[in-house]
Amino acid sequence: MPAPDTELAAVMDLLPYGLYIVGSQAPDGEANGMMADWLTQVSFRPRLLAVAFENTAHTLANIQQTRAFSINLLGQDEAGMELAQHFAQPYMDAKIAGRAAAGMSGVHRKLEGLAYSRTSRGNPVLTAAIAWIDCTAEQFVAAGDHTLVIGQAVDGQVVRAAEPLTSAYTGWSYSG
Repeated sequence: MPAPDTELAAVMDLLPYGLYIVGSQAPDGEANGMMADWLTQVSFRPRLLAVAFENTAHTLANIQQTRAFSINLLGQDEAGMELAQHFAQPYMDAKIAGRAAAGMSGVHRKLEGLAYSRTSRGNPVLTAAIAWIDCTAEQFVAAGDHTLVIGQAVDGQVVRAAEPLTSAYTGWSYSG
């Protein structure tokens, strides 16, 4: 017999994740960033990463159209925590259940006011990131209420030495 959902959710909350900012751009060139924590390397040759996105994510739509994205690794320090907090909201306010109707039309352009550059593919790289990876989207796999994007890492750089930010450090979880 399966575990009750509340018990299973409590177990899933214990799984530690890295916290990353996924950069993308819309076809019109507008830069975007979102926090993701379901990310892992899946192959050495070629170097492939998998990232899970909610099916309704603005970033997923950008990646589906441009077939490119960046991964920004945050540091386990005050700067990393500040960046993570800045990105801890969806692009569209309407995605937040229970939000008052007056606040449902808001859009969060989370890169506004932050220092960043762009990769050769146009994806945003945060100046405060400890490292970054530029990827070409290779596959899109339906996975329940998420889509798994498998991307080939084509460029990247370690910018500064620091421990990567994790959910264990922040105390946050994202397990549904």
